[in-house]
Amino acid sequence: MGWPRGRGMLTIVIAHATFCTAYVCVVVQSRLSDFDRSLEEAAMDLGASPVRTFFDITLPIIAPALVSGWLLGFTLSLDDLVIASFVSGPGSSTLPMVIFSKVRLGVSPDVNALATIIIGLVATGVLIATIIQLRSKPKKAKA
Repeated sequence: MGWPRGRGMLTIVIAHATFCTAYVCVVVQSRLSDFDRSLEEAAMDLGASPVRTFFDITLPIIAPALVSGWLLGFTLSLDDLVIASFVSGPGSSTLPMVIFSKVRLGVSPDVNALATIIIGLVATGVLIATIIQLRSKPKKAKA
């Protein structure tokens, strides 16, 4: 028996969340180890509440680590076929499980189309991140 009753999408989500939490914690912890607590103390000395301090000071500083941890967790979850195979029930499957089952029979055009879409999405994300990064760089003054 146990909880949850039966295996399905809930067990897949629980397994992947448990699996990826360790990786996300390592990334966020590395950012928090260099965090300057005096910034939070200064904000609270100036009258900010703890909630306001978190959203105005702490969250913007650790946001890159949170995004990096999310991207790492998403990538590992998308790549992990073994855990999904063990915890999924008969009526549920994930995208990697569908791709693996189709590739075993031979690569079909729909798998090629899906791979093209994934590569296109990743390339678009990298391009957008590069444009944002280039726009945020301070311009050097000509001497």
